[in-house]
Amino acid sequence: MPGIALLVFREVLEAALIITIVCAATRGVPRRGLFVGGGLILGVLGAMLVALFAGALANAFSGVGQEVFNAGVLLAAVFMISWHVLWMSSHGRAMAAEMQALGGAVQSGSSSLMMLLLVVALAVLREGSEVVLFLYGMVAGGAVGVLGGLALGVIAGSAVGFALYYGLLRIPLRHFFSATNAMLMLLAAGLAASAARYLVQANLLPALTDPLWDSSWLLSNGSLAGQTLHILIGYDARPSGIMLVFYTVTLLILLGGMRWVSRAADPRAGPAAAAIAAQPQS
Repeated sequence: MPGIALLVFREVLEAALIITIVCAATRGVPRRGLFVGGGLILGVLGAMLVALFAGALANAFSGVGQEVFNAGVLLAAVFMISWHVLWMSSHGRAMAAEMQALGGAVQSGSSSLMMLLLVVALAVLREGSEVVLFLYGMVAGGAVGVLGGLALGVIAGSAVGFALYYGLLRIPLRHFFSATNAMLMLLAAGLAASAARYLVQANLLPALTDPLWDSSWLLSNGSLAGQTLHILIGYDARPSGIMLVFYTVTLLILLGGMRWVSRAADPRAGPAAAAIAAQPQS
């Protein structure tokens, strides 16, 4: 049971941290919980569907179907998160002003919520499919304590996600959107690098140099700290050159896009800021 609990914990933790950061970044947006719940349900259903067709998926694309599938899910998540980062760059300042002036009654963000639903669904789909396939193999092999390990892993992974979420909410509002946008950028870059690793494994991309460096002596990929940093900032103890290219290009695109969007959004932030400035001081 401990081995099952540890594996489930790792997979749930990865999905939980992704969902946590994105949820924190949509703080104050109405009906967010509905979209998060919808994403969770879609992700679980998708994971079950993947498990049902696991054999066909593994044999697809000349036997590298699982790698191609994982890379596709990761790149889709990168796109969704990147869209959200750019959306927040243009609306975050106005949302912060409205939350301060109206006590959190923010009425914008419905378009971003659809992206939230998709990011949650993709995170649960990828990690959930791996959990389902692993547990299926364990049950077929006669393993015992599967349900207990599953429950323990889910509870522990979810608890860490909730702890991070409530920690993020303690960030002062004036710094909140900048902090969560920075975390989302690093998250997207890390997911892009992971997608590159899967594409190298599928022989669809050259590794360039593999490994580019080896920091396993300092922090291994298998350690809890290494896994957490891998999720949050894309840490890899033995990255290939193409992974670094994907990571860097994603960061540069997002940084450039944020600067461009922020400049274009400045005039729209004026009315909300002016309304606060015009309020009588107590």
